[in-house]
Amino acid sequence: MRVLMPLPDRDFDVTEVAVPWRLLTDAGHQVDFATEGAGTRPEADPRLLTGVLFGRLGAEDEPKRFYEQLTAAPEFTAPAAWADVDVTAYDGLLLPGGHAPGMRQYLGSTSLQRQVARFWALGRPVGAICHGVLVLARTEDPATGRSVLAGRRTTCLPKYMERTAYLTTAWRLGRYYRTYPAYVEDEVRAALADPGGQFERGPRVLTRRGTAADDSPAFVVQDGHYLSARWPGDAYLFARRYLDLLRARSGA
Repeated sequence: MRVLMPLPDRDFDVTEVAVPWRLLTDAGHQVDFATEGAGTRPEADPRLLTGVLFGRLGAEDEPKRFYEQLTAAPEFTAPAAWADVDVTAYDGLLLPGGHAPGMRQYLGSTSLQRQVARFWALGRPVGAICHGVLVLARTEDPATGRSVLAGRRTTCLPKYMERTAYLTTAWRLGRYYRTYPAYVEDEVRAALADPGGQFERGPRVLTRRGTAADDSPAFVVQDGHYLSARWPGDAYLFARRYLDLLRARSGA
């Protein structure tokens, strides 16, 4: 099956892109990438490759290896343009996250939001993780004038995680962990019809991450064809559950 993964030109999260790409392609699916302009070779947040602070807080070794493999893939080095993609040609849409400043190009694009709204209306699998949920929160359903998430259960980057990362590193990195003045959770909640009943924060975690062999620290929320997750520590479980959505669509 074909899955579309839009990206900014730079600063996306290594794990949230490379892990789903690796697991989906290993399962035989095709993942295509798109950036704002065609042919722009995207680049991950470099701090996540070398360590955010004193060599720590970055991506784990396996996702970094996956990313190295991804950078050699032809579909990654020559992406299409967001606006030129025929979304009806895809079976699934994945919206990864990232928090560094370059993400604003992607998170705030009305052109991308229009494409996302078109795909959402098809009723096919949509997955969003961490800041990627903001793309959906900001995408208007033309039929209702509200966010496409208005009636959905969802999670996203929890406020306590975003705040803790910011307060821990601000003395050295400034607002690196604050992509926008508003917290991601606050904006996502504001897009929901019933925030108290629809938003799911999940269990509190700060450092434990899910892995290829252990999903116990991970958390995702599925509501129909929509799947959401909180942060890179959920990426393996997120990718596996997304594979389940694709299998259900194919009838396998």
